[in-house]
Amino acid sequence: MSSLDGLYDLAEEENIEVLAVSLPIIGAVSAMRQSGKCYIGIDPFCLETSSDECVRLAHELGHCVTGSFYNIYAACDIRAKHEYAADKWAIKKLVPEDELEEAVKHGFTESWELSEYFDVTVPFMQKAMSYYKEQALGRL
Repeated sequence: MSSLDGLYDLAEEENIEVLAVSLPIIGAVSAMRQSGKCYIGIDPFCLETSSDECVRLAHELGHCVTGSFYNIYAACDIRAKHEYAADKWAIKKLVPEDELEEAVKHGFTESWELSEYFDVTVPFMQKAMSYYKEQALGRL
């Protein structure tokens, strides 16, 4: 499980600049220059909680770390593929499978309980639970 500070530290280690910018419609964005340098923009006025900031930052870091970028002209299936890669990275970073299993063993079973435990949003926790459920089915 990564903390918000840990994510900002990772961005710094990876030489990814995180900037406060006005993004009232989308809230956060990541981009890579031709040189390979990544930037993340987050609109602080779109953040409702520290959990929201953590989830948005992890998702955008996921784009940068995995190189999963697309342009505005990309087909929907290409966009979905890159968004999935960013989500997958964020899920593994914020809600590692072994830690999720341990939390469930300790009685945290509802998505809202788990979201509080991992300090992520409820929709993100539901996405993480779905992801790990799909992974478990794939191992059968």
